[in-house]
Amino acid sequence: MRDAVRALLDDIDNRRDTITEAADLMLTAVDGGGLVHAAGAGHSLAMVCETFYRAGGLAAVRPLWDPEILPLAGARRSSVAEREPGRGRAVVAAAAPTPSDVVVVFSTSGRNPYPVEVAQEALARKVPVIAVTSLPASAAASDRTGTRLADHATVVLDTGVPPGDVAHPADEPRTSAVSTILCSYLWSLLLAELTDLATARGTKLPLWTSSNVPGGDEHNAELMARYGDRIPELTGPPA
Repeated sequence: MRDAVRALLDDIDNRRDTITEAADLMLTAVDGGGLVHAAGAGHSLAMVCETFYRAGGLAAVRPLWDPEILPLAGARRSSVAEREPGRGRAVVAAAAPTPSDVVVVFSTSGRNPYPVEVAQEALARKVPVIAVTSLPASAAASDRTGTRLADHATVVLDTGVPPGDVAHPADEPRTSAVSTILCSYLWSLLLAELTDLATARGTKLPLWTSSNVPGGDEHNAELMARYGDRIPELTGPPA
């Protein structure tokens, strides 16, 4: 299992050109005062959480999501919801991203209407789209839209997740999902590339600091004040 995961991680390392392209899109957005909108459905929502309000993470991130697509709110219902036409477009319409922003869509199969519609609607609004998906898994998945997420992206970041998101046993995989491992690694590479690009251009990224280190609360309070009005998920509904 360890060797299989390491081989998949090495494959991601060999696709650094697209990571640089994605980092350039994100830096252009953040430097221009825009936001990074992160979307996903089902277990891909784990990656939306990874991008949002995370120690060491980018502060200019707004999560795009619908409570109906969260498995914790009803597993069977969430699977049905992400296949319902119109739901992805509605989420983007409610957030109203602009061309100065960028949308990142996480979806391993990239075949359900929800992630496809999020990407389509963003592009229709002239907003660049970064698709974090698996081309092998997408090619083998059930076709529910006649298209796939990778077809509607400015940049595609291929995670290489095997079809079915299972990796063990090697001869007949049926357990041990790897999508979260690979997506988290890819996102960390993207943040590292983003930081290096910002340094090279003489700019400073708005990054969260752990609130459990000295000065963390004060640093994060400044970022809350900077982005709270545009990212309502940072402050939540009024008390």
